[in-house]
Amino acid sequence: VLRQLIDREQPGLVLLGKQAIDDDCNQTGQMLAALWDRPQATFASKVEVNGSTARVTREVDAGLETIEVDLPAVVTADLRLNEPRFIKLPDIMKAKSKPLETIAFADLAVESGDHLKTTHYAPPSKRSKGVMVKDVAELVAALKSKGLL
Repeated sequence: VLRQLIDREQPGLVLLGKQAIDDDCNQTGQMLAALWDRPQATFASKVEVNGSTARVTREVDAGLETIEVDLPAVVTADLRLNEPRFIKLPDIMKAKSKPLETIAFADLAVESGDHLKTTHYAPPSKRSKGVMVKDVAELVAALKSKGLL
């Protein structure tokens, strides 16, 4: 659906959230960029658009990283990207009267409905009892005996 909307609207920049609230998968932005064959920048805490490129500061394990991507691109936002603002009541009332376009799936040539089929449910396998070791040498020996090293 998102890919079809991009073809229809031709945006210069697609902003998405970092991850979904239902499954925490963090995959929509990356999948959309791959389907669109355009660059992506994930976990953006700052975005600066300069003509045909976007300079994105993103948070990584080692700190901050700044990258440039050619536009159009997909950017997923970290919670630090925007400072929330308080909207005045008159502005909320004005927004309610603005037209909102609704697009049917059929207009996008997308079939709605569930395309996944559940084939099997099973509980996870039971975990084996842990083993206490006294030092590193004993840990290495235990791992070797289980074929993990």
